[in-house]
Amino acid sequence: MTNIYVGNLAYDLTEAELQSAFERFGQVSSVSIVKDRDTGRSRGFGFVEMPDEQQAKQAIEGLNLEPIGSRRVTVNEARPREERPRGGGGGGGRDGGGRDGGGRDGGHRRSRGGW
Repeated sequence: MTNIYVGNLAYDLTEAELQSAFERFGQVSSVSIVKDRDTGRSRGFGFVEMPDEQQAKQAIEGLNLEPIGSRRVTVNEARPREERPRGGGGGGGRDGGGRDGGGRDGGHRRSRGGW
């Protein structure tokens, strides 16, 4: 199974239209256009899975930088998804912290005069 990334999709392109473009090269197992979770609008990229590796390579070569709908698309083999930490994260405050104290002066004291 080959997972294919398709970028620069027109926002109004449907999954059926994307599938049709790839079916010219062989069997398509699944098609997914990534949507914004808040608005439901396309984010302009998606993924196509093809079971036959040779057909997938032909589709990548045949469709990369070619128009699908109203835009020329970028097509390449999808990279495995990187694991990202889940949840809040956080980040420091504005003062920079650290052993030097941070702050507006970056932890350095002025030797003469004030601000």
